[in-house]
Amino acid sequence: MDFKIIPVTNEKDKMRFIKSQWLFYKNDKNFVPPLISDRKKMLDTAKHPFYKHAKIQLFLAESGNEIIGRIAAIINDNHNTTHNDKVGFWGYFECINDQKVANALFNACEKWLKERGMNVMRGPENPSMNDEIGLLIDGFDSPPVIMMTYNPEYYIPLVEGTGSSKSKDVYAYLLTPEGYKTEKIIRFQQLIRDRYQVTIRPVNLKNKKQFMEDVRTIKSIYNSAWQPNWGFVKWTDEEFDFLANDLKMIADPETAFLVESKGKIAGFGLALPNINEAFIHNKGGGMIGALYHLMTKKKKIKMTRIVALGVLPEFQKTGIDAVVYYELGTRGESIGRHLGEASWILEDNEMMNRGLTTTMNAKVYKTYRLYDKAI
Repeated sequence: MDFKIIPVTNEKDKMRFIKSQWLFYKNDKNFVPPLISDRKKMLDTAKHPFYKHAKIQLFLAESGNEIIGRIAAIINDNHNTTHNDKVGFWGYFECINDQKVANALFNACEKWLKERGMNVMRGPENPSMNDEIGLLIDGFDSPPVIMMTYNPEYYIPLVEGTGSSKSKDVYAYLLTPEGYKTEKIIRFQQLIRDRYQVTIRPVNLKNKKQFMEDVRTIKSIYNSAWQPNWGFVKWTDEEFDFLANDLKMIADPETAFLVESKGKIAGFGLALPNINEAFIHNKGGGMIGALYHLMTKKKKIKMTRIVALGVLPEFQKTGIDAVVYYELGTRGESIGRHLGEASWILEDNEMMNRGLTTTMNAKVYKTYRLYDKAI
């Protein structure tokens, strides 16, 4: 097959890059079409705050007039400053089942990163650890939940065939009421509540001033609680506010809350309705269709995704995290969402993995992998 790799240099080709994703999932029942407007916003280097400390270059693989693959090369200066390394990233990868095409896309990405001083290429990150990450390597029997990735199974040998090897796995856990509402867990989380005088306060989604104050509190907890984790990069104020304003539109008041111990902020919990259960029907990725399917199907959504949970360092190992998980689960169940996904969790985050498996009886049901390649 004759094909070429071209860098995206204009808005027309950027839109072709975005819309090309549909070409690779024509007969895949688990594909959830992204919102085209969301992808445009995420790749808007002039307006999205991520690009104040990052650079991106999109590439297309073309055979004649047909797009047969795509990839993005990304440099996140905040990552390299935080970790004192020279890691570049790849993301938004899609490809036909052809190793030569995959190799050519990765080579273009590698060349661009190497020319800018990077010595390792890591991915997929779309476009950072604070967004969508990981190649799905296990759990192809169900659609992805909100803000999680999905890909054909043949992408695994394609990516590994480029010389990339495992860097880190991350897990998605499935939670059910049968797992976390056992008599033992109910007693344990109540003991923690009593011992540490735990109270729950919902995030104020209606009052703008109070909402922004709560957002700043959550950002501070998140940046503090997650700092020891592999690959972690602090949110900037602008990035966090940008995301918070988006999530505010879909968040449930019941599953976004702050946790206090003896009147002092100790942590937070945030779970979102899995709107992918509605968006899977929005085949074209348009906003009007998305709103229609969300309005007509939101009450039928059966799962929440635990997007983020943070406990300040001084309250870690107290068991307060179990209270947060239990509270998120029971609150979700009270509004008809009987299933929960906790994702993503680093494979070597012993505290969270132990808490989910031992305390909440959750099961890993999807695994995602990040790959590294020396360049």
